[in-house]
Amino acid sequence: MIKSKVALVRCDGYDDEKVYAAVVRGMELIGGVSCYIKPGEKIVLKPNVLWGSEPEKCVTTHPAVFKAVGRLLQGAGAQLTYGDSPGFGKTALHMQRTGLKKAADDLGIASADFDSGEVTVHKSGLLNKRFVIANGILAADGVVSLPKLKTHGLTRLTGAIKNQFGCIPGTFKGQFHLKMPDPYDFATMLVDLNSLIRPRLFIMDGIIAMEGNGPRNGNPRRLNVLLFSSDPVALDSIACRIIDLNPEFVPTSKPGEKAGLGTYRYDEIEIAGDDIETFITRDFDVTRRPPVPAASGRMRTFLKNRVTPRPVIDKTKCTRCGVCSKVCPVNPKAIEYYPEDKSKFPQHKYDLCIRCYCCQELCPEGAISVKNTFLGSLISR
Repeated sequence: MIKSKVALVRCDGYDDEKVYAAVVRGMELIGGVSCYIKPGEKIVLKPNVLWGSEPEKCVTTHPAVFKAVGRLLQGAGAQLTYGDSPGFGKTALHMQRTGLKKAADDLGIASADFDSGEVTVHKSGLLNKRFVIANGILAADGVVSLPKLKTHGLTRLTGAIKNQFGCIPGTFKGQFHLKMPDPYDFATMLVDLNSLIRPRLFIMDGIIAMEGNGPRNGNPRRLNVLLFSSDPVALDSIACRIIDLNPEFVPTSKPGEKAGLGTYRYDEIEIAGDDIETFITRDFDVTRRPPVPAASGRMRTFLKNRVTPRPVIDKTKCTRCGVCSKVCPVNPKAIEYYPEDKSKFPQHKYDLCIRCYCCQELCPEGAISVKNTFLGSLISR
């Protein structure tokens, strides 16, 4: 059996030349650039740009990683563009804040259209047969995905597979949270999206990762590693091993294998490069239990609201900006917001909450975290 290959390369900082050397080595370990990119091909670089935050906050793919990959691919003759659709708002401003626009400008890489898209049929999807895909993706011959290693309230890990969610423009992403409140259905949708787009290559920025209240408001955690693979399931699985998380707790693992994207099983993965044992961080702050399936029916919904972890607002951090209510995908909103009365804090309506955690993901102040209910805590012991 031919094993999936994941390369691990140690890199202890974001110095441009250090990162470039690490990227060159990583690509050599998985066969070289020519195995993935041909001269003259139109390739779009897809970093993780959830929100326009400064690079040191570790919310986004670091500009040094983006620049190193862009430099290498340009040297191989690729015609590059770049982009992502952030969680809220237009792309351009977010790209500027992250430093990615400057990195792209330095290399003469043009931005691609991620603000609008077209309906694309995916007949072989496990669950989803239609997507609106960003025009920038559709105009390219191929995609190189540059995920950031971060925790995530819904999927446990934001990694190689989750990164392609940004190929769906704007508010269309929120519709999937509404249509698929079950985390396993949502994960299968992400797998279908990947099997439709089929990125050529995945290079994960784990030099400084994010733990805790990710994917936007967690804490930076130094791991000093870049991960390389053409198999997103295997890459996410090895990232899980580094942070001591069972890959079966990441709901994209099994459907990813079923869809033929790759394997999450350690005995079917070949690790090249540096010794994985030197990267494993057992005290990494991540939820080490599987997501709770969504409930259906009145009794199940009643139980879900008392067992499933819920988003909770910290009033000492909340600035009453209203972003949580704006990004909530349900109608009526599961968050009561009082724009006319700034003395009142937003308040969750848990009977309406579908546990998508979009409010926690995009709160600009880190004022929302996912917490277990009292009954849920008792059950999980």
